[in-house]
Amino acid sequence: MRDYSKIYESWLNSSLLNQDEKDELLAIKDNDELIKDRFYRDLAFGTGGLRGVMEVGTNRMNRFIIRRATQGLANYLNKKTINPSVAIAYDSRNHSDEFARETASTLAANGVKVYLYQELMPTPSLSFAVRYFKCDAGVVVTASHNPKIYNGYKVYGPDGCQCTDKLANAVLEEILALDMFNDVKVGDYEKLVKENKIILINEDCFEAYIESTLKQSIYQEKRKLAVVYTPLNGAGRRCVTTILDRDGFKNVSIVKEQEMPNGNFPTCPYPNPEIHEALKLGIEQLINETADILVATDPDSDRCGVVVNDNGQPHILTGNEVGLILFDAVYHAKKEQDLLPHNPVLVKTIVSSDMATLMAKDFKVAVKEVLTGFKYIGEQILFLEQKGIQDDYLFGFEESCGYLTNTDVRDKDAVNAVMLVCEVANHLKSQGLTMLDRLNELYKKYGDYKTALLTYEFPGVEGMNKIKSLMSFFRSDKVKESIKDIDHIGDYQLGYIFYEDKKEPTNLPTSDVVKFFLKDHATITIRPSGTEPKLKIYVFANGEQRLEQLKALFNDFVK
Repeated sequence: MRDYSKIYESWLNSSLLNQDEKDELLAIKDNDELIKDRFYRDLAFGTGGLRGVMEVGTNRMNRFIIRRATQGLANYLNKKTINPSVAIAYDSRNHSDEFARETASTLAANGVKVYLYQELMPTPSLSFAVRYFKCDAGVVVTASHNPKIYNGYKVYGPDGCQCTDKLANAVLEEILALDMFNDVKVGDYEKLVKENKIILINEDCFEAYIESTLKQSIYQEKRKLAVVYTPLNGAGRRCVTTILDRDGFKNVSIVKEQEMPNGNFPTCPYPNPEIHEALKLGIEQLINETADILVATDPDSDRCGVVVNDNGQPHILTGNEVGLILFDAVYHAKKEQDLLPHNPVLVKTIVSSDMATLMAKDFKVAVKEVLTGFKYIGEQILFLEQKGIQDDYLFGFEESCGYLTNTDVRDKDAVNAVMLVCEVANHLKSQGLTMLDRLNELYKKYGDYKTALLTYEFPGVEGMNKIKSLMSFFRSDKVKESIKDIDHIGDYQLGYIFYEDKKEPTNLPTSDVVKFFLKDHATITIRPSGTEPKLKIYVFANGEQRLEQLKALFNDFVK
């Protein structure tokens, strides 16, 4: 381990820190564990960019970490191309606007042309802007649905996709060559704006994004749906309310306490549209107003949560369930309107419901499975585009409430998703049905396939080591012997699916993931989170009893 005490002292004595930053460091001068946690390593930069707690230190999110990462990105771009350009967006989190300006000022000081949104915007609008302005890269400042103490920095390639391994490694190589304080150029923000080296994005780009999203409409019936919407104090309000209004949804009410941007997320400490706590106020409003549906978007508005009013009882749909309903609706709507491509493709992650594969087989839709992370779904759109067949892309989804039909965007898009969800719910309402009714019809047809996510948090240095130890344990013979009826095992770190008498390549990038395929078609997938100190276990089984049995088994393994 590196000398974290020495690095702490170098930060404390740096003339670049302001007094507040020095006072923050002085407050921990007698706590070796806190100093160690803040300085024992540099905050990891990978395919998810950066994400961490907002404090002073090398293992934290702060303006110096932002500057160094941006200098590395600028160096990479200047070596790769002449006159590079970058688009930048940010969400509602504390310091997001400040970090976005730091990013813009560092890029522009290094001769990179910058397009910066003037207001907070959803992450998918950044993906759109990269392609709209034909930029060489993009950056969005966000920590998605993490608690308020976190922020992050995600890098996008020229195709509008989150950076994958190759780009992340190339940028990381540049970052690692830099001294945190001495090798970074930062310009004067206001001066760079006046010199048009930082261009503030105007309404034309916003309108183009909205129009592109509206083209994803699949039903044109009269809008009779009553909708409750919550942005969870994030960046989705303007885009989502605009898209619903222009798509004809006029009976829309917003959860007032969660309407306006607020990086403290006062009503939902975990602003994740997958969990009940974040949806509580919206659910109350849904029932009190006897509305049909609640839709929620996370702070950077790339995830969409859905709650159905089932005869006065709220029913939260999982990300997998919404994905299945949308896939079914998009396929049938396009088929009925003779808009289905000749060779339609569904893209899903390896941890998302395998029931989608059964449906796709019935629909005669090709399935492409990718690693966890929507960047890999966006990458598949790029591959189709490179072959001149991007129109074959029908739908992409991941279990964590991420959905996309719009190929002008290469990331999960809650603005796109909210519009589709409301259109599908409205279409079903005209038939006297709800989304829950349609889901039950699908279960009756294809099987009662249930999914569950087990999440275990292991913070700090010890937590990181614990997660590594657990992943080794799940690759051990002891675990394999304890699980009955294993058919085959996928080890995505080794890059193979192992059968009893052979092995086959996964044909996917390597990733620290283990997946058990059982003989009754149940699957259990285990992986560390790429952005949080967590271990995640995804369980898929036919029937509630089998699901609970497998959940208990793997919970015992961890504990």
